[in-house]
Amino acid sequence: MCMLQSAELSRPENRVGVGVAARLSRYLQVLTQAKKMGKDRISSQEIADYTNVNATQIRRDLSKFGKFGKRGVGYSIDGLLDEIRRILRTQGQHNIALVGAGRLGQAIGGSSIFGEHGISIAAVFETDESKIGRKVGSVDVIDYRFLKEVIRDRNILVGVLAVPAPAAQQAADDLVEAGVKILFNYSEALLDVPSDVTVHTSNPAVDLLHALYFHLT
Repeated sequence: MCMLQSAELSRPENRVGVGVAARLSRYLQVLTQAKKMGKDRISSQEIADYTNVNATQIRRDLSKFGKFGKRGVGYSIDGLLDEIRRILRTQGQHNIALVGAGRLGQAIGGSSIFGEHGISIAAVFETDESKIGRKVGSVDVIDYRFLKEVIRDRNILVGVLAVPAPAAQQAADDLVEAGVKILFNYSEALLDVPSDVTVHTSNPAVDLLHALYFHLT
């Protein structure tokens, strides 16, 4: 198996492109679920069936980083999981903060998907006094007033916004001021953030429209 040295991976010129990274993330999701189902190996065609990415494209993507599979045998799921996580630099434990303990926040915090990828919800914040002190998943809800202090103390660089749109910008501002560099926005708000902060917005309706466009045309 071809292995790139960590020093080489840290160079900006060795970062994978946005398109490749997006596809690798989808492969990672399929591999994680396949492992949970008890599978040891998987073929590029099986990955293609679950991702709608052509099997040839999958083999081309993976071949850029080494030789991982054998024709007729497929890929070792454990080996490929490790390699994709290394390529995407998602190895190790990553702490995130969740803002909002309503229905959406509870659904996000109660999901096991984060832990499967080495992501830990290290803090949950809420302004509603009736929710403070309760648990979201296994984490106690903290008074929003202590957000900046907790973010800094727990070395959190990623924030997840599960709040109504009118509250999203203020929450984003507070997270950024505390040192957060990546925001996952589950509200409909268009966030104004500094150029060194990355925002990923998730909107199920937009995702559905995108899928319908390609299915119906």
